[in-house]
Amino acid sequence: MYPTIEIDQQSGFCFGVINAVKHAEQELAKDSRELYCLGDIVHNNQEVERLESKGMQTIDYETFKTLEGKRVLFRAHGEAPAIYKLARERNIELVDATCPVVLALQKKVRRKFSELEPLGGQIVIYGKKGHAEVNGLVGQTDGKAIVVQAPEDIELIDFSRPVALFSQTTQSLTGFNELIQTLRERMQEGARFDYQDSICRQVSNRMPHIQDFSSQHELTFFVAGSKSSNGKVLFGYCQKGNARSYFVSSPDDVQMEMLTPIPRSIGICGATSTPMWQMEEVATRVRELLGMPQPSAE
Repeated sequence: MYPTIEIDQQSGFCFGVINAVKHAEQELAKDSRELYCLGDIVHNNQEVERLESKGMQTIDYETFKTLEGKRVLFRAHGEAPAIYKLARERNIELVDATCPVVLALQKKVRRKFSELEPLGGQIVIYGKKGHAEVNGLVGQTDGKAIVVQAPEDIELIDFSRPVALFSQTTQSLTGFNELIQTLRERMQEGARFDYQDSICRQVSNRMPHIQDFSSQHELTFFVAGSKSSNGKVLFGYCQKGNARSYFVSSPDDVQMEMLTPIPRSIGICGATSTPMWQMEEVATRVRELLGMPQPSAE
């Protein structure tokens, strides 16, 4: 008897990534001029390759600095003010696909920095160092923000001076709340501390959902790119729900030994950077390995 296979319909691209991919596809269809994307449009190699096959070219910041009068897409993660300034100076035609949630956060960070800078205050960002979104947020503070990724980073904060805390939009809400409590307890008497919850609920709500989804199956495949920060976090919740969970980045990663013993039910889910078509390909691979019939095309 074959196992049931369920693809999680709440997994897949978040709004910000859907919007960025749509921008890219529209621009590629509009005319034949080069379309460059500054950094991977999404942390998923297969989706990047799909768009590159349509004509999009992914470039790094060094290459961006050499362009003149070209068409460049800014992905959902957002960019620092210095990058926008460079684009204007080099007559770049911008296709700005920054996620609205990230854009709103950038504005809040910039306003708070302007408010606290004359008071000797500090902007603290809970997030992953070097991540594109975090770089864009730090850029709103002239590079002065303190990024807290690990507990030891907290020691960079001067608790005798004002502190304003923000979070990368895709961070864990639990981790953010724990950091709020830690900073609040360490602030010196009279020093101002405030924070703004900037975590995207479309992302954070997936954490308990992924845990619940994986717990409903005997075996779970979590599909995400190896560079996806969100994928690493969500996979942790997947494992909490089901110890028999596997992280795969492509259908080829699925091996018969993973399916042995054959489970009664298999769940397939993914990160906010995982397209639905990729989860469907993993389901196809599972059926092939188990000798199951493929669903007929409608």
